[in-house]
Amino acid sequence: MIIHTKAEIITFVLLAYLLGVKSLECYVCDSQEDNNEKCIKTIKTCEYNQDVCLTEIKWGTTPYWSQGAKKQYYISKRCSDRTDCATTRQRYMPLCTHIWYQDWVCSDCCQGDRCNYYVISGSDKNKPVLSILLGVASAMILKIKL
Repeated sequence: MIIHTKAEIITFVLLAYLLGVKSLECYVCDSQEDNNEKCIKTIKTCEYNQDVCLTEIKWGTTPYWSQGAKKQYYISKRCSDRTDCATTRQRYMPLCTHIWYQDWVCSDCCQGDRCNYYVISGSDKNKPVLSILLGVASAMILKIKL
């Protein structure tokens, strides 16, 4: 009969917990023409230091330019870290115009397993709406208390 000490049991439980910790999972694809097939079926378990999923969406002509070439979307998804995400967003934000006749690129990051299933617009245009909603809600609460 094997007798385990309290320290051995605690060590075993701690190791089992640490080894069983699940890493972030992101959808991954590179320069796909749409958000189907590979971009929603390929999942990667991210590295330990990668804590966000990064999505980039580009609108432009094919890499080999030709006169009258049609514009199309290019979608890329990958694991990333917060610093890389912030740098990428800052680099692309001036180019995130959504003007149909110009080439543009937008990016966004999210946290949580497989959070990058849907493609985003990548701009901060919706954030002021949240501020307005919070302001209206605060005013209503204050009015009720008065």
